[in-house]
Amino acid sequence: MTEGKIYKKIILFALPIFLGQLFQQLYNVIDSLVVGNELGKEALAAVSSSGNLIFLLVGFINGVFVGAGVVIGKYIGAGDKDRVHTAVHTTVAFGLLSGIMLTVLGMIITPVLLRLMRTPENVLPESIKYFRWYFAGSVGNVMYNTFMGIFQARGDGKHPLYYLIISSIINVVLDILFVRYLRMGVEGAAIATAISHIFSAILSLMKLMNTDDVHRVVLKDIKLDAPMLREVLATGLPTGVQNSVIALANVLVQSNINVFGDNAMAGCGAYSKLEGFAFLPVTSFSVSLTTFTSQNLGAKQYDRVRKGSVFGVISGVALAELIGFAFVALAPQLVALFNKTPEVVAFGAEQARIEAWFYCLLSLSHCMAGILRGAGKTKVPMFIMLICWCAIRITYITITVSLVPDIRVIFWAYPLTWFLSSICFVVYYLKADWIHNFDRQDEKRRLKQQQV
Repeated sequence: MTEGKIYKKIILFALPIFLGQLFQQLYNVIDSLVVGNELGKEALAAVSSSGNLIFLLVGFINGVFVGAGVVIGKYIGAGDKDRVHTAVHTTVAFGLLSGIMLTVLGMIITPVLLRLMRTPENVLPESIKYFRWYFAGSVGNVMYNTFMGIFQARGDGKHPLYYLIISSIINVVLDILFVRYLRMGVEGAAIATAISHIFSAILSLMKLMNTDDVHRVVLKDIKLDAPMLREVLATGLPTGVQNSVIALANVLVQSNINVFGDNAMAGCGAYSKLEGFAFLPVTSFSVSLTTFTSQNLGAKQYDRVRKGSVFGVISGVALAELIGFAFVALAPQLVALFNKTPEVVAFGAEQARIEAWFYCLLSLSHCMAGILRGAGKTKVPMFIMLICWCAIRITYITITVSLVPDIRVIFWAYPLTWFLSSICFVVYYLKADWIHNFDRQDEKRRLKQQQV
């Protein structure tokens, strides 16, 4: 990522991530398609409304892995092989411990969280079954994300893509087998997902153990290095906290949607699966910009960071908006793929028509956050998103829903807060002059060395 044409490096790195996320989103959608068409709208509501709650528990850990990727990428860019080795094995050890803790925590607190979300009684039993089985296999999910972060820090987006494609195929086959033919219900969908996660983690680990590159994993070296763990946490904790608090805010939003009944849950849940496709360019360019920025800052190529940032943001925003246009045009037909109940389709299509026009703002915020994380400035996106996407969003919904009990009020919370966060990011990027701080710091170090 530190040499060659900037646009080519970013696109070639972003493309495998895009394709990988596409396959991951497809098998998430197939989960809901199979469940919605085979088991009905109550089961669809139980499965499709799961995203925010899952991200509440998984988002914190994945945020820390973003920090680990920044640290590893920085040392790769600087050519420090010893620190890369230490960072990789500390990350793997932390991932294993986190996966075990998440499994226990998820299975214990699932019923409590679902009741706090005001999940309707006719949906609650199926939701509890789905979540408990999902978290029973969360070690595989966490470890795959751990290994994916290591691959991406090295600039390798191809191998995670290969393993995700294989995992997606396994998940689809098992979904159909467990739900349609073995009649295992929502538990079958969750078990299929857990097995596919475990399989992708095993494939990733085998590749990392057998590579001759700097990011090779050696089983006997997997341990926590306290100084490196502190560095990883210092970089990753702000993103982890941000993910968890945003997810908590979205759980509260979901609890307000749940009040409107199982039709609203199913329709909005179907839309959330479709919205995942809008996140494809957002995620791919955001991750690419984080890796690109961290490696080039490690190599002290500051002008390259500036040019790459502009290209990545424009590309991510344009692609997200194109997807938004398509969603607005095809919303009823797309939601009906999950469940053809007219009320379900109406809720999902209405949410799409309100939110999809503004995917450009969602992408802008995430891409800018990716750049700042790559620069090690993880607290900036954390504070911006916590204020805009959490505090303001929840305050807005709490006040307006009590005055206007209309679900469309909830839908408007997203584009309004995306707009606010985009303004904050652009102002910070243009006014803070943060890139030049690295130039000045290098100049100070150079003058100090000359004096010595």
